[in-house]
Amino acid sequence: MPFPHSDSADTEFQKLVHRQTVVDLTTVALELARDVYSELDFSPVRDWIAERARELSGPVARSRTESDALEQLGHWLTAQHGLCVETDDAASAEAGYLNRVIETRRGTSLSLSLIAMAVAERLGLELRGVDTPLRFLTRLETAEGPLFLDTIAGGRVLRPEECLKWICQNSGLPADLIKPALKPVDPRAIVIRMLRDLKEVHVRNENWPAAWRTQQRLAALQPASYDVRRDLAVLLLRVDRPGQAVDLLRACLRVCPSAEQPALRQQLAEAHDGLSRWN
Repeated sequence: MPFPHSDSADTEFQKLVHRQTVVDLTTVALELARDVYSELDFSPVRDWIAERARELSGPVARSRTESDALEQLGHWLTAQHGLCVETDDAASAEAGYLNRVIETRRGTSLSLSLIAMAVAERLGLELRGVDTPLRFLTRLETAEGPLFLDTIAGGRVLRPEECLKWICQNSGLPADLIKPALKPVDPRAIVIRMLRDLKEVHVRNENWPAAWRTQQRLAALQPASYDVRRDLAVLLLRVDRPGQAVDLLRACLRVCPSAEQPALRQQLAEAHDGLSRWN
């Protein structure tokens, strides 16, 4: 079953659907935000990012090392402009949408990292995303080796050995499992992580239309994933689309693990009941 993204205006997201590797992550993030804020104007976010880059152009140019330049970036965004992590355990989805992060100054490690990456790009610093077991970081390749920027901890800069030690101490995981996670991830992986995070919050808040829309996008990026298709089928029931749910649940039942069959059959029965009510 194909899962095309329905909004052709989402040009950057469509590049990921078609497996292109060069995309504008800021625009993709704003396209995701438009699912919730339908009249969203992208210009204020882009202007804010451009203004931060203009403010930083002098300090970065005067930096003696790339580490100093990265520290300037982290300090400017966190201390000067107050960007910090959303600390509420039941954080709203707003912390994952760039327009709201800039308005509230509260974000997630991923959304804050995306802002840092966007500002850095305008300054000639190529920051790349790193999805560690603790939280999302960014990484800059330098002549002396990679540097990691933690947008949550006051914009601190870590060298590889410092980053590895910190993650080991706080995650309890061995170094050999953490090291592969310190490598940069591609834009597709970043957007999938964004969508999963947003879906989790929408489901927790029982915002079923937003969760369904998010799952549609995940299905567009991962059409062969059984887990993604199964969750989409469940969310189709939540948004009262029993006809689509029936088709997808039947397809899932043909390949699902035996332990999941009873639950899927129950959901299929609910979908049939929903169809009967429609008729």
